[in-house]
Amino acid sequence: MQAVLGMVAKLRAMSHRRAVILLDTSFLIGAFQPGSPQDATLRTWLERGEELAVSVIAWCEFLCGPIESRAVELVGRIVPRRIGFAAEDAELAASLFNRTGRRRGSLTDCMIAATALRLGAALATEDAGGFRRFEPAGLVVVSA
Repeated sequence: MQAVLGMVAKLRAMSHRRAVILLDTSFLIGAFQPGSPQDATLRTWLERGEELAVSVIAWCEFLCGPIESRAVELVGRIVPRRIGFAAEDAELAASLFNRTGRRRGSLTDCMIAATALRLGAALATEDAGGFRRFEPAGLVVVSA
């Protein structure tokens, strides 16, 4: 885990952006269901002026739907910032994957977690249990 922590520190030092809240697919889906806890949390963050973003990995999952085109348009207007997946993210994601048991189907979560770690962003997800294994690497997990 020391190697992961070292990579995280290096990536954070390279990032000069202010902290953001990175929205995971599960949070996005819930946030656009009126009256849901995620909807209320998203509204609070927007009212407070929090900077919100979505990784391109989570965005792709979201677009796989099923989702109506007007919902995609709405999400795009409310959370327009997409965070790309960088080479550094790939290295960190592979390290997280290898150090957390190489679980089948978990690589995408490792990629999303690596992106959040690079940014120093909190990760908003409704799959908190799936992401808590990255907390020792410094990931901050929040849910509604």
